Amino acid sequence: MNGLFITFEGPEGAGKTTILQAAADQLKKNGYSVLATREPGGIEISERIREVILNPSHTAMDPKTEALLYAAARRQHLVEKVKPALEEGKIVLCDRFIDSSLAYQGYARGLGIDEVYSVNRFAIGSMMPNVTIYFDIDPEEGMKRINLNHAREKNRLDLEKLHFHQLVQKGYEEVMNRFPGRFRIVDASQNVEHVLKRVNNIIEGALKENQL
Repeated sequence: MNGLFITFEGPEGAGKTTILQAAADQLKKNGYSVLATREPGGIEISERIREVILNPSHTAMDPKTEALLYAAARRQHLVEKVKPALEEGKIVLCDRFIDSSLAYQGYARGLGIDEVYSVNRFAIGSMMPNVTIYFDIDPEEGMKRINLNHAREKNRLDLEKLHFHQLVQKGYEEVMNRFPGRFRIVDASQNVEHVLKRVNNIIEGALKENQL
C-alpha cells in the first residue's frame, strides 16, 4: 500500500469524530490527498448494516450477530473504499476499525478478544492500520458529553449502562497491551484545541516515519 492508514478509537463521547474531521481538513490544507471515513458505514452497503446494528429498537440483537454484522460492514468498506484509496496513495483517517470490535464485542460483550479477532481477520485479511490514535476518557465523562450533545445521533450503544462502557474501556486497555507498537494515546478530557494539536503531531510523526 502506498498510502497511510490511521484509525481513531475510543469510548463513546470521546470526541473522535470532531477531531478526525478537523485533522483531515488540516492535512488537505497542507496539500495531502485525504479520505475521511467511518465504521460501520462509509459506503452504501455498510451504512445499511450500520442502521441495523445501531437501531435503538434492536435490543434483542445477539452479541454474536452484532459482531458478525460489524465484520461484514468492515469487509465491504475496506474493499470498496479504504483499500482503493490507499492504493492511490491517500491518507485514510477512519473513525473506528477492528479494535472497536475487540473492545466492544470481544471484551465488553464477553465473546472473547481472540474469537472476535479471528472473525475479523477473516474479514480484513492482513490489512491493519499503520497507526491507531486512542482517545482516552473516563466513561462517566464520555456519557455526560453524550447526554449534553442533543445534536448527536443517539444509537443503541448509548442506551447501555455505565458498567458496559467501563468494560469497553478495560477492553481497549487489553487491546493496547496486545498491540503496543501501533497505538498512540491522547488525553481526550482536554479541550478541543489541545486534543487536535496532539493528534496533528501524531499524524505528522506518522507521515515522516512513512516518508510521505
